[in-house]
Amino acid sequence: MRFTFGEHVLDTDRYLLERGGESLHVQPQVFDVLSHLVLNRERVVPKTELLDTVWGDRFVSESTLTSRIKAARQSVGDDGILQTVIQTVHGRGYRWVAAVDVDTDQPATTREAAGAGSAAPLLEQKIHFCRTPDGARLAYATVGDGPPLVRAAHWVTHLDYEWESPVWRHWMEGLSRGRMLVRYDERGCGLSEADPEDISFEAFVRDLETVVDELGLERFPLMGLSQGGPVAIEYAVRHPERVSRLVLVGAFMQGRIVRARTEEESREAELQRDLIRMGWGRDDPSFRLYFSSTFMPDAPPQLWSDFAELMRRTTSAENALRLNDVSVRLDVSESATRVDVPTLILHGRHDTRIPFSQGVELATRIRGSRLVPLDTRNHLLQPDEPAWHDLLRELETFLAEDE
Repeated sequence: MRFTFGEHVLDTDRYLLERGGESLHVQPQVFDVLSHLVLNRERVVPKTELLDTVWGDRFVSESTLTSRIKAARQSVGDDGILQTVIQTVHGRGYRWVAAVDVDTDQPATTREAAGAGSAAPLLEQKIHFCRTPDGARLAYATVGDGPPLVRAAHWVTHLDYEWESPVWRHWMEGLSRGRMLVRYDERGCGLSEADPEDISFEAFVRDLETVVDELGLERFPLMGLSQGGPVAIEYAVRHPERVSRLVLVGAFMQGRIVRARTEEESREAELQRDLIRMGWGRDDPSFRLYFSSTFMPDAPPQLWSDFAELMRRTTSAENALRLNDVSVRLDVSESATRVDVPTLILHGRHDTRIPFSQGVELATRIRGSRLVPLDTRNHLLQPDEPAWHDLLRELETFLAEDE
């Protein structure tokens, strides 16, 4: 259904909010709040009903709902003073008060376009567990249907929380379009083993081996994002008969300490470690907000907050430090020269987290690889930037050659 109010259109079938014909980025929970209120605009919706509808059985505080209401108002040009769209009924809940035109007869062409190019509200994630040879529990998930695309785990993930995260949701929707996306939590993170004895590069590679063996995948395209890049490269070298294509997104060949060429770069690497050690577990989010900004410098500050909270939920300060110590010392320079599968490298020209030069180095060492520069500063691409759509287009074309 399409609800038009003022210059805004809320399309619950396409999971889309538009203003003046332009798509607006909103968090999934904010969209759900807007949808429930407009669908029940003839009455006051109690706060308890909104909490149950949007968060289900998960416990959240009333302040969380208040923040989502504030974000919902901002997304449609409203605020707590004017209340021209969402009205607070004190002691009871909230009510949609803006005049609405409803279109229930969405044209077939629009429905087809929605299925092909926008968020899929019925997308389902299936989470499973397995054990590695050293006994560590791994959580892995599949999303979508079709031929597989395996994404190697990268630094700090959480299968469950990422599912509703505005930082990651569009990645799952885009990468699972016409495919079964396979991803898993790195040991020490998310739903995987919380306190593994071994956190090392070798363990990371074994974890990837364990997941694909558990799924019985014989041959598949493999993606490495950021720190997942070195893991994917090493797996492709060890198992070339199983990797049909290799995709590296914002990946690096050498960790921060290994590639440091100046005293300043070395100090920056040590400073990052000190910040993790001192600030990761604190209630004060200042450190995590700074960290978030290095991953998405051009994203709205609200996304920095969302990512900062996601990082805190994902792993402990101790594990974050252990994982960082492995990551900054990774070096797959020699392994990259032995990759013998078709490889696509996508990297932001102005990536503030992993320099573009690392993409160039990988393209230089991996024979026959193709480097596609993306016009962005964000390490984690956002759904409303052209670079994200360029990535999906390049990926689709590259993987289609394998079918």
